This record gives sequence, structure tokens and C-alpha cells, in this order.
Amino acid sequence: MKIGVMCSGNGTNFENLVRKCPEHQFVLMVYNKENCGAKKKADNLGVPSCLIKSKDESRIVNEFKWAGVDIIVLAGWMRVLTPHFIRSFPDKIINIHPSLLPKYKGLNAVQQALDSGDTVTGCTVHMVTEELDSGRILYQAYVPIRDDDTLESLSHRIQKEEHCILPLILK
Repeated sequence: MKIGVMCSGNGTNFENLVRKCPEHQFVLMVYNKENCGAKKKADNLGVPSCLIKSKDESRIVNEFKWAGVDIIVLAGWMRVLTPHFIRSFPDKIINIHPSLLPKYKGLNAVQQALDSGDTVTGCTVHMVTEELDSGRILYQAYVPIRDDDTLESLSHRIQKEEHCILPLILK
């Protein structure tokens, strides 16, 4: 399977996918921030990558179509995709989100979980649709919220679960 990945941050989910799914071909990683850590990871892993600003979605669509992707993984892509982009790859875009959807959609999901008084949160892999964080849920992992959790500690434990479940979906 030919996989395209979109990243905005350090690229830990991207690197984890490449290492845990060697049976797939990672044909392109698009990143939207100049100093994105995912770029260095792509270089080290031998995965072609390119910097494309988020507002240039037509170029991103063209690059993924040229690469012949079978699926696109949003691995820390911190921008909302337009309906045009989503319609260009129907049922071919998946996202990892740091909450148990449908709870805490959008940004700051981990902080929302901490502030809620909930005793459990987690992460969700889901299909991307035009409605933000509302596509069909493919898999979820639960993470208990501890009394002494901080944003950093809880985010770290959620990310460990993300590293487990995202490769499961691609396999």
C-alpha cells in the first residue's frame, strides 16, 4: 500500500508508522511548518518529503495524486482540511486524535479532558470527513487520568497509545 502522511510537528507518529509498518511504502510526507521535526525524521528514514503551506491545498492534492497514494494519514497535521481536499481522496484519509471521540473535538483536547473532571481519556483513529473529528471511528485506546497528571504527563501517555493503535489500523 502506498501511504502519504501529513505532519505539522515533531513527527513521532510518522516515524513510528514507518518503523512499525515496513510492509507499506511511504511515498510522501507533506509538512507545513519550516522547522517541522518530521522533516528530519523523513530524511533519516529515506521518505520523500516536501514543505507546502497549509493554504496551498491544491498543491498538496496534486503531490499526493502524483505519488499515487492509497491512503493519507494525518499524523499531527494541525490544520483543518477543506471539503475540496477531503473530496479529492474519498474514504482515504485517516486521523489520529488525542481524545475519545466524540468527546473533545478540535484543538486542546488533552487540556479539555484534564479540565473536565473525567477519570479516563484516550485517543482515536478515525476516518476524516468534512465535519471536524466526526468520521467513522476505526479504533480507540483508553488512558486513565491520574490525580497528579499535568498536560505534559497525560499527553505523553496518550501519545504512547497513539503509537500502538495507528500502526494497527494500517496493518
